[in-house]
Amino acid sequence: MADPEHREEEEAPAVGDDEDTGAQVAPIVKLEEVAVTTGEEDEVAILDLKSKLYRFDKDGNQWKERGAGTVKFLKHKVTGKVRLLMRQSKTLKICANHLIIPTMSVQEHAGNEKSCVWHARDFADGELKDELFCVRFPSIENAKSFMETFQEVAESQKPVDDKTASAAAGLVEKLSVEDKAVDAEKKDEEKSEEKTEEKKSAAVEASKEDANKKVEEPASSA
Repeated sequence: MADPEHREEEEAPAVGDDEDTGAQVAPIVKLEEVAVTTGEEDEVAILDLKSKLYRFDKDGNQWKERGAGTVKFLKHKVTGKVRLLMRQSKTLKICANHLIIPTMSVQEHAGNEKSCVWHARDFADGELKDELFCVRFPSIENAKSFMETFQEVAESQKPVDDKTASAAAGLVEKLSVEDKAVDAEKKDEEKSEEKTEEKKSAAVEASKEDANKKVEEPASSA
């Protein structure tokens, strides 16, 4: 016959591994909170669209996918410079990263209204490379918004000197027209003065002739 005490020990449930015993275990390593920066803190997003990016592989003579994610135009709060930045949606790896400059232009990709292409000196891989990019959007409206914003940004990035020079050229042209008008008025005034002087001279000569005649007449009668 089995010992009751022994039997109760056998029937007692074992303590589970995940059962809360009330014990508190301090972490072996304490991790400090780390501030994560993206490099975009001093920039404002002008446009932010989901898209898929491709780059043209010259060696293989074909388009290769660079990544799917969000393409942005970011304007720096201080310098006013605008760059195009695109990251992959899951890994956040940079697909494209370059400034928008006045000489750049974008156009619709042949045969596809949802895609557009452009050349750029890109820095996504940590060094400047001449790249031919193609970006494809889910809709035609997004593609048009991208191209319009691209062109507006490129136009706005023209040097201030060029704008000042254009304004100065317009001012000089305006002044030249005004100077010509003033010169014309002066010439008219000079002509008018010359005619007045001629009339005065003629009147004086006529007066002299009349006076001479009056003097000569009494002398001849005497």
